[in-house]
Amino acid sequence: MSDSPRGTAAETATLLLCGARLTDGRTVDVRLSGPRIEAVGTAGSLAGPTGAAAPRQGSGAGTGAGPRIDLRGYLLLPAPAEPHAHLDLALTAGSAGPPAGDVADVQRRATEAALLQLGHGATAVRSHVRVGDVHGLRALEAVLQARRALRGFIDVQVVAVPRLLTGAAGADGLDVLRDALKMGASAVGGCPDLDPDPSGHTEAVVTLAAEFGVPVDLHTAADDPVRLARLAAMAGGLRPGVTLGPCHGLGTMPREAALRAAERLAAAGVSVVALPQGGCGGLETVRRGAAGLHTPVRLLRHAGVPVAAGSGALADLANPVGRGDPLEAAFLLASYGECDPLRAYELISTRARAVLALPDVRVEAGFPAELLAVRGESVEGVLTLAYSRVVIHHGRVVSRTSAVREFCDTATDPALDLPRQSHREA
Repeated sequence: MSDSPRGTAAETATLLLCGARLTDGRTVDVRLSGPRIEAVGTAGSLAGPTGAAAPRQGSGAGTGAGPRIDLRGYLLLPAPAEPHAHLDLALTAGSAGPPAGDVADVQRRATEAALLQLGHGATAVRSHVRVGDVHGLRALEAVLQARRALRGFIDVQVVAVPRLLTGAAGADGLDVLRDALKMGASAVGGCPDLDPDPSGHTEAVVTLAAEFGVPVDLHTAADDPVRLARLAAMAGGLRPGVTLGPCHGLGTMPREAALRAAERLAAAGVSVVALPQGGCGGLETVRRGAAGLHTPVRLLRHAGVPVAAGSGALADLANPVGRGDPLEAAFLLASYGECDPLRAYELISTRARAVLALPDVRVEAGFPAELLAVRGESVEGVLTLAYSRVVIHHGRVVSRTSAVREFCDTATDPALDLPRQSHREA
């Protein structure tokens, strides 16, 4: 199913982004033509559409922002992607018990959660969705309906996640998983840690993925080096690929054992999605607030494992809070010292897009127009105070958030000269 914007006008529209700053320090104009970047030039060098007027900062986005956007004072970046969400469980933290399986309720929450993530800059999201047991395929049906409703605003991938795939109960799980793929699930998931036969669970998932030609995305703590070695052996050579997350158990192993396990994953081409916020609802073994559950991103990258980062829980039963903000995940990675700020941003953008098998994005001519403009002058700055944002998907503005900081009772004392949100007015 195509997730391109509706209508030919959106596919051919031209948009000029003026005066944006890039991470290398250049200030540029960027011209978008439909879903791609057409040209990048020195600020003031690109002619916009004839007769175009620059709208004032803070004007409406999406349907009426106009063909030219003034991005002076903003850093322009490849848009993030969210590689590990739970849209069917999102926004249930206030519930008295387990979330209802009503299709309309799940669709409403899934749509709202995806739009929250879009507002923060994620133009693509991969959601794990429970299938089987008492849930049947209702949650999957609801998230697929949300995906259709969101077409043109955010790309949604759906991972079907059964609980059991082995033994007598597992036979039903396999049937449901097969039906989920026929309904339109994008990838095969699973929770091997919750199955009495974790290796058998993984083998069933890998076999079904090979049959349907779809990716594998498994929920696992990855705390057993022997089991990881078996998984790596099964995953080797499987295309379109295997992803594991959140793999916080690697951080509890002795360093040498964790490094050997990571090297096996790297040799098999397995990707890992870290969730620096903490555990999520897919793994019932994760305790809320438990310490020491951070994925060892630095170690994995040193071993050559492709690593991305995501948000995980979003105000659900696994975590009563959560912003669904990819920049928060990057902020946490940088603050933990797992990688520098620029690399942390890459893990939520280019590396996350790679996990989702989406085209690479650079602010260069010919690349997809999947962009995020954040008020600030450096990656460190936007990870610290990322308030005002402009989100561009398929070459059009789909979300804009504007924030202004003012200090009270200072108008009569100009000597204070207190700053607003940034040094330069946008």
